[in-house]
Amino acid sequence: QVQLVESGGGLVQAGGSLRLSCAASGRTFSSNVMGWFRQAPGKEREFVAAIRWSAGSTYYADSVKGRFTLSRDNTKNTVYLQMNSLKPEDTAVYYCAADDRYIDYVREDEYDYWGQGTQVTVSS
Repeated sequence: QVQLVESGGGLVQAGGSLRLSCAASGRTFSSNVMGWFRQAPGKEREFVAAIRWSAGSTYYADSVKGRFTLSRDNTKNTVYLQMNSLKPEDTAVYYCAADDRYIDYVREDEYDYWGQGTQVTVSS
């Protein structure tokens, strides 16, 4: 069993920053990809960003490109999402997802493991 635990959400004013963390634990887990998705009230969950673990390649949705940055700590099996210049439209529950296969990182239905979600609220 693999557990993903997110942290770092909260309330911030527009233009501010937050850093989300996602730590993987449990059975020996070699992540191939870790991704972040978000779901705003009344909307479908959408892709935000992903990282291919071995190569360190990162991918971002157009809506966050230039503002959000992914990084990882291999020793802690943890990925970080640094969110800068936050906007009210970034308000959502943010979910971390992971898989040990080579999957299409934008497709949420391909991820096997999910965190519980963390709320990010950006006030105007």
